[in-house]
Amino acid sequence: MKKVNYLLIALMSITLTSCWQFNRDQAEKDAESKGRQILLEAESSKKAMIEEAKAENEAASLKAEAQVKIAKAQAQVEIERAKGVAEANRIIGQSLKGNDEYLKYLMIQGLNEGKGERIYIPTEAGLPILEANK
Repeated sequence: MKKVNYLLIALMSITLTSCWQFNRDQAEKDAESKGRQILLEAESSKKAMIEEAKAENEAASLKAEAQVKIAKAQAQVEIERAKGVAEANRIIGQSLKGNDEYLKYLMIQGLNEGKGERIYIPTEAGLPILEANK
């Protein structure tokens, strides 16, 4: 009977040792698995942050390009407007050449329509000087 008891004790020790070893191995595997999972999550988060930064950079570049295009279009509008004003001035200037009487009429109309403003006109012998050196 003593042999059976010793055998049972030995068997129980081996079983307990095996169980303890199994639990320890399992805990190490779980810790390693958890570590891998944390590492994968960190890498995934890093990749997501990189992609987000790339998207923001691309959006900023596109916005800058759009602003440049808008500025160029506005500049072109101003150029066309200036060309129109220059052409209108040229036409008006051509139509007024040799039309001194009309210009005198416009000056007199402007003087008559003055609303309480004082306008000083150079005179000679009591007559307004309308044209110099003629």
